[in-house]
Amino acid sequence: MTENITAPEYIKHHLQNLTCTLHDGRFHCAHSAEEAKEMGFWAFNLDTLGISLVMGVLFLFFFRKAAKNATAGVPGGLQNFVEWVVEFVDTSVRGSFSSGRNALVAPLALTIFFWIFLMNFMDLLPIDYVPMLMGALGLSHFKVVPTTDPNATFGMSIAVFFLVVYYSIKIKGAGGFLGELALAPFQNRNPLVQAAFVPVNLVLEGVNLVSKPVSLALRLFGNMYAGEMIFILIALMGGAWAGATLGNITLFGSQVLLSLGWAIFHILIVTLQAFIFMTLTIVYLDMAHQEHH
Repeated sequence: MTENITAPEYIKHHLQNLTCTLHDGRFHCAHSAEEAKEMGFWAFNLDTLGISLVMGVLFLFFFRKAAKNATAGVPGGLQNFVEWVVEFVDTSVRGSFSSGRNALVAPLALTIFFWIFLMNFMDLLPIDYVPMLMGALGLSHFKVVPTTDPNATFGMSIAVFFLVVYYSIKIKGAGGFLGELALAPFQNRNPLVQAAFVPVNLVLEGVNLVSKPVSLALRLFGNMYAGEMIFILIALMGGAWAGATLGNITLFGSQVLLSLGWAIFHILIVTLQAFIFMTLTIVYLDMAHQEHH
């Protein structure tokens, strides 16, 4: 952005997605939050979809390249890295998934961890570079971190939720799955009392079931959104302090150090959030495989 804008306008610009839709056969993108809201349900965030797709392709490309060039001899740097990641994920699956064997869990966990890590890692790019580049291409808004968009985090968590429900019904049967919802946690040997407990159990267990995808999505979104907001505020401070001095100290230089310090700390958050999402997915699938009597 080259024009002079106020701090609130700068923040709003960096927090708005590139929202687009098809209207009357024409492709149209919003230039303001109000315009994006008017597009309705069928609008989509082009920046979230685009960056997510690019990160997914990068993940597949490098892991496929490592698999094709794998050797039993002295491994190269890429093979060493991929083997380390696979071993790390495999150890996590073995430690959290105790319900026998499912060929889907480990590949799913690996995909979740590395894909979310790559999307989170985009937050470490300089906050203004990508929006300025996209502005030169005629795009008014562009958010470079897909996981700061709740549409992306809820999309992933709802997919995990469907897998949990699917395996719950597959392993326990429809009756067993409904029985878990209706007959716990309150139980009684008297059939009439147990029948009275059924509505209460359904509410409690239903909330517990629905809270899984909600907590998965909001935890990832909230942490990454807060991290991006701090980067934006640091960038604003740098713009306000540019050229200013306090004694012999250049305030802009202190802003650079502050941004670097937060970026180094944010590497931990980027990795930790990917690990938490992966681990909870494994745990939820493990719970779906367990039969309760």
